[in-house]
Parts: sequence; structure tokens; C-alpha cells
Amino acid sequence: MTRFLEGQVALVTGAGRGLGRAFAEHLAAAGAKVGVHGMREQGPSEYGEGTTLSDTAREIGEHGDVETLRVLADLTDGEAVTRIVDEVTEGLGPIDILVHNAGGDIAAAGGKPDPNDAVMIKQEDVEAVLDRNLLTTILVCREVARRMMENKHGRIITISSIAAFKGNAQGAIYATAKAGQVAYTRSLAQQLRPHNITVNSLAPGDTRTGRFMNTREVDQGRMVTEGTLERIATVDEVARVGEFFAGPLGEFVTGQVIRVDGGHQAWSA
Repeated sequence: MTRFLEGQVALVTGAGRGLGRAFAEHLAAAGAKVGVHGMREQGPSEYGEGTTLSDTAREIGEHGDVETLRVLADLTDGEAVTRIVDEVTEGLGPIDILVHNAGGDIAAAGGKPDPNDAVMIKQEDVEAVLDRNLLTTILVCREVARRMMENKHGRIITISSIAAFKGNAQGAIYATAKAGQVAYTRSLAQQLRPHNITVNSLAPGDTRTGRFMNTREVDQGRMVTEGTLERIATVDEVARVGEFFAGPLGEFVTGQVIRVDGGHQAWSA
């Protein structure tokens, strides 16, 4: 089972750091060749999780002893999405697995919208959060799904958030975007069933990525790694669920959302 993705090709968006890098590393360790997408070449250095996207792609390849390809694009641009999918297909082969991880509660000028609520948030920040989360999901999944339909095979995994199920006053727009992403994922799953393509979503809670740790006040009591579920997840704990969706155990699972938050949320509201 250690190399259960041998010979397959994966594209991971937002793979320069944090959860995206963890997903790419886990898929590479399972034997998949990986297209490593980022929006900026220097992105991995922004929160101290690497140097450049090129270096990150090389390190992921060395970690899994597989071929990798670094691709740069703003995924809110449909033409750029088509370009990177073409690059991965031409460089590594047809895409078998898509992990769409790019997104986040990022304002138009960078950083978190402040305040990110339904009344005070600026229009440009509304558009930035919706575009980077919901629009990119639609554009990337649409482009990859078209190719997968030709081969009658594929796994699509979107990375949403527990915010999709229970928003809050200071995260209204982000929660709205993630709820839309979940609805799109489930609808796409229904459409692609006849084509033998699974489509699922993984919804993390608080996870100790570089960005999370550097943009929030963190309760150090939640930084333990065992003995309680009242803690902040490690990136590996979340990425292992991605392995389930991508691998043989997830072959007959589609249209589902798994929350990875230690049971912080057990119901939809």
C-alpha cells in the first residue's frame, strides 16, 4: 500500500506551503508524479515554510522519488488554468488526481480581510475571497474534469473548511465561499458519476500551517500532539484523509465531505 499511486499523475494547487505541500508530499510518497502549483515563485518563503516554488517542487520529488513539475498561475484566470493543466499533462501525463487546495480568507491587497463580516467588508475584498475560493474551484475542476471524462477515470478532491457548515460574524464571506465550494463539489460528483470520476471535499478545522500560526493568536494549550482531540491539527493529520480520497480505499466514495477537526463540529449547525 505504500506506493499505491505508482504511475499516476496528480495536480495539487496551492502546493507551495502549508496543507498544499503536505498533500503533494503524501501523494508523491505514494508514488504519484505531482504538478506543484503556486501563485508566486516566492510564495513558500512568505510564512517561513520554504524558499521558492521551484525548490519546493524539487524537494517534494526527492521526498517521494518521483517526477514533479512546478507550475505558476493565478487561478482566477481561466486561460491560465488551461495553460497549467496543459503543462502538467504534457510534462507528466494525463491528470488522474486533482487536489484543489488553493484559496483562503485573503483580501484583495493580501492578508486577511478586516473586518471580514457581511456588513463592513469592502467590495474588493468580497470579490477577492469569493474568487480565490469559489471561482478557482469551478475553473480548475471544470478544466481537469473535461480531460478526465475522456479517460473515464479520475479523483477530484476540493479542500473546503468547517466554516462551510458553521460560519461566524467575522468570517461571513469566507464561510459563504466555502459553502458554495461544497455545493459545487457535490453537484459535480453527481454529474461525473457515469464517467467513473469521484469528487469529494475535505474540510479542515484549525491546522498548524505557517500562515495559520503567523496570522492568529494561538492557544498554546492546543499545541499538544496527543492525549486529546482539543488541539490544533498537524498538516499530516489532514493530508492522510486526502490519501483516502485519492487511493484505493476511496474508489467507491463520491459526493462526500469529511470534516477533519477532531470533532469540533459534529452537526451541520
